[in-house]
Amino acid sequence: MSVSGRLLELGIELPSVVPPVAAYVPAVVHGDLVYTSGQLPMVDGALPATGKVGEGDDLVAASDAQTMARRSALNALAAAADVVGGVDRLTGVVKVTGFVASVPEFTGQPRVINGASEVLGEIFGDAGRHARSAVGVPVLPLDSPVEVEVVFSFA
Repeated sequence: MSVSGRLLELGIELPSVVPPVAAYVPAVVHGDLVYTSGQLPMVDGALPATGKVGEGDDLVAASDAQTMARRSALNALAAAADVVGGVDRLTGVVKVTGFVASVPEFTGQPRVINGASEVLGEIFGDAGRHARSAVGVPVLPLDSPVEVEVVFSFA
């Protein structure tokens, strides 16, 4: 099944490509790979939440951050599709790198970034199996709780 067909089957509508917030491009092609810049979980030009991930008042819940990681992955997919001429040119996922702005005692970064990995797996099936890093950091751009970058293969 094509990627566009799978998105339709899943009821997923790709967002518009998020404009860069600094001096970079959303995605770049090198050989048969597409590298995305770090994608924030922007929805209609705004972050759904800001702050650090952790347990407690004034912190972003891990479950909410996982949903944001999913959105970041969809933003990455949109950026990659845009630079290669459509989602159906993308053939798989090679690598996901996820960053989670979290309090020092939070160790659930892998669970948060599962939001990105799982949606890519749903979309690409076996071709969505990928290498991955999930990294805790003290702060991300615009005080985003998560940022995700993806390397896709394409034909």
